[in-house]
Amino acid sequence: MQLVRRRVTCRACGNNQLTLVLNFGKTPPANSFVKKKFIGLKERYFPLEVWFCKQCSMLQLGHVVNPQLLFHDYVYVSSTSPVFVRHFEMLAKDMGKKLRLKENSLVVDIGSNDGILLKPFKQKGMRVVGIEPAGNIARIARKSGIDTVTHFFDVQLAQQLVRKYGKAKLVTATNVFAHIDNLDEVVRGVQILLDDDGVFLVEVSYVGEVIKNNLFDTVYHEHVSYWSLMALRSFFNRVGMEIFDAERINTHGGSIRVLARKKSQSAMVSRVVTGIIKQEKMQRLHLISTYRLFQRRIEKNKRRFWKLMNSLKAGKYRVAGFGAPAKTTTLLHYFGVTKNQIEYIVDDSPLKQGLFTPGTHIPVVTAQVMKENQPDYVVIFAWNFADAIMKAHRRYIQLGGKFIIPVPVPKIVKNL
Repeated sequence: MQLVRRRVTCRACGNNQLTLVLNFGKTPPANSFVKKKFIGLKERYFPLEVWFCKQCSMLQLGHVVNPQLLFHDYVYVSSTSPVFVRHFEMLAKDMGKKLRLKENSLVVDIGSNDGILLKPFKQKGMRVVGIEPAGNIARIARKSGIDTVTHFFDVQLAQQLVRKYGKAKLVTATNVFAHIDNLDEVVRGVQILLDDDGVFLVEVSYVGEVIKNNLFDTVYHEHVSYWSLMALRSFFNRVGMEIFDAERINTHGGSIRVLARKKSQSAMVSRVVTGIIKQEKMQRLHLISTYRLFQRRIEKNKRRFWKLMNSLKAGKYRVAGFGAPAKTTTLLHYFGVTKNQIEYIVDDSPLKQGLFTPGTHIPVVTAQVMKENQPDYVVIFAWNFADAIMKAHRRYIQLGGKFIIPVPVPKIVKNL
């Protein structure tokens, strides 16, 4: 199995005018948490470089790690987050109304994880099918009653799904579109699977928020693409689809939701689409200079965080972390944080508890450990859930202890 390969053409427009704008060095795959018995064995590290397309302004990784390595046995379970459960319940409710989905309509979710989005659609009387390549996560979905296929989505699978279930009124790809290298193959499959008036919904982290809020830690090997609406529109136009509506949403520090259809289905394009693209040009997301400035801000953050960690260590304060999402790996490695600075990291996912962070080997534990071994400071690596974490766990830190939020700039939070 080839573990990594270099990509020299743009995923969105196919052009080869790519320029390196961010270089995070070599890091291990973000979710390659380590069992205690394997600590000491050599871990795999791969280049983490971000390139800018001068033709369509898309931001993307230049090295593609084999998806079998990244997703075969996965440790991220969506439903461990109550915030995401509510988000997907509202998504199902809103799309049911907006698209006038009827009972028994077929909804297919690509990258369905544990079925978090399909459950509310099923409750509304619709037929649902999940596509989830991680066998361990797919089993969780099936146990909860969600019909799930353990496979990467492609043209061949789309044809099989049509033969078995018929055409879909809605195909969704939430928090997965950034993970896919061969997008052309996936969208060809979507076009086969969709009914003539069907809709393809994509939710993906929004590069405008990444730049605005210094969310550099959302860059890791699983995320091969970082999307603006300009780049998304360029891609969909090239592959024979049209974005007819878009919406900025709050998930993952700021994402964008787009609705696309086959070009043969003529209908009005929402003014929101042109409005967001106008904002992107005002934010200069189409200019390479924007990403050069971004690199300099990241370096400044690195120096600030190091200064803070060193001052806490000098003061003999105990520091723990909360949340071990994939983005933690990028932050720990690029900032040079070690287990000498962070004693342990609390995470609510049972699949991560008892493991150690990739490369840095900081233990991942339950909240009970923080209750029994109270730290003075807690770095919230899962910063997108900072408010909920602080409210739920403030009582578990030493009297007078504080939380640290590492982005957009490292800051100590004294009050909620």
